[in-house]
Amino acid sequence: MARSTVHTGAATALVRPRRRPRAAVLLALLGVLTLGLAGCAPEPTAAEPTATPSQSAPATAAPPAEPEPEPQLLLASLAHTDSLAVIDPAQPDGEAVRQIRVGAAPWGVGTHTDPDGKTTAYAATAEGLAVVDPAAGELSALLPYAHPAQRIESGEYRPGGLGLAVAPDGSRVYVAVTPGDGSFVLEVFDTASQTVVGSVPVGARPFDVLVAPDGSWAATVDHDSFTVTVVDAATLQPTTHQVAPFGTEGGLASWEKPHYGAVTSDGAILLPYQGQTVVRLDPRTGEQTTIASAANSHAHGTALAGDRLLTVGTGAFGSADGTPNLSILNVETGAEEVVPLALPHETVAPWRDAAGAEYAAVAGGNTRNEGWDGVTLVALDGLATRELPVSGYPQAIVSYPAA
Repeated sequence: MARSTVHTGAATALVRPRRRPRAAVLLALLGVLTLGLAGCAPEPTAAEPTATPSQSAPATAAPPAEPEPEPQLLLASLAHTDSLAVIDPAQPDGEAVRQIRVGAAPWGVGTHTDPDGKTTAYAATAEGLAVVDPAAGELSALLPYAHPAQRIESGEYRPGGLGLAVAPDGSRVYVAVTPGDGSFVLEVFDTASQTVVGSVPVGARPFDVLVAPDGSWAATVDHDSFTVTVVDAATLQPTTHQVAPFGTEGGLASWEKPHYGAVTSDGAILLPYQGQTVVRLDPRTGEQTTIASAANSHAHGTALAGDRLLTVGTGAFGSADGTPNLSILNVETGAEEVVPLALPHETVAPWRDAAGAEYAAVAGGNTRNEGWDGVTLVALDGLATRELPVSGYPQAIVSYPAA
């Protein structure tokens, strides 16, 4: 039986409550049962407090579902034609490719996907900046350069647009352009007005254009001048950094020059050289550190797949005396895997299939005309390779979400 505590001044006495008659107890129970049958509950008493939300056991939320892998397509510039190729490696070889005419001798390509899932593609051709609807398979516009090519040709030394990058918000496209008179500029296209809103002189033969993750700068990788030119997006003021880990001896005849770069999530520029070293450049300060590589192959295209830097090695040139390959270098740990390739390729893009498996898509259109008409797919898990024929010599390649 419970005991009640009664305070009586300085002392506390324990008092047993009086027993209720048995009949009274039975009558009370009968009353409770009657109330319950009528659908009513007795009022809680002070001795029987009701539970509040804060006193209730916390609800256990189900863990969030893993997002479904988003399948991707590939877009490549067909350097020996006037077209781009939309490539679906998940399809059988004969059904994997369709072409879109965009303008003579396309070089750099890029895409932007808006919040509604619509992708717009861009290509730097010899004639102008092509604006493309890849889902419809149509050229939307061919915008003239402020510094047009003096002649229309194809090949590594042709005038016209070279590297290209799209601002993260899709508002601008940056295109490296040479008219063929020995000058080189970065032209800035506003995508809303489809006009050139500025241009900046840059270094010689800018193979590639890069852009900051926050859009605050664009940069050209200046092959023949051993430099990277960083252009402030707000002011269009350029800053030039020399990046020459093997020196500049030999000048234009040197093989120790940069070709392409990749940008990390924190805004550093990664530049591979000769399959022997990767320079990590701070684009604002010019500070440079290096990461060792054992690929030993003249480095061309490069792209990031998470922490893994994918770099195309084109073979024995200059201080590199190895064979064509693909380097898969973890830039955080330094671990590296090297996959032999049968022929020199040019650029690379990470690609993911509908099951979430990751690949490196390596475009065969080597600028020295030593490549092939196709794309080599390298599985990043297991390193198995598959060759996908693509006529027209795919030179620059990027991936984008499938519609």
